[in-house]
Amino acid sequence: MSLWWWILIAAAVAYATKLAGYLIPRRWLESERALRVAGCLTIGLLASLTVTNAFVSGSSVVLDARLGALAAAAVALLLRAPFLVVVLSGAVAAALLRLAGWG
Repeated sequence: MSLWWWILIAAAVAYATKLAGYLIPRRWLESERALRVAGCLTIGLLASLTVTNAFVSGSSVVLDARLGALAAAAVALLLRAPFLVVVLSGAVAAALLRLAGWG
């Protein structure tokens, strides 16, 4: 099969999955258990994306300025800084580390 067939199959599966979401009874989605599972899945997906973006470049694992930026943002979060301060501390840490020649 060509690449376009796989793309069409993936699009059909995505559409069917979205359609199935409308067919699930509302009481199932509003239950306490479903809300806990959805919350845990969201945190897990966000954590995995953060780790992937922080340590992977292409197909290899790298340790560069992104690691320092992540550490600076984590410290700001631990100090309960506002979101903008967390983002800026990560950006400034990455910039300073790159200026120093690391990454």
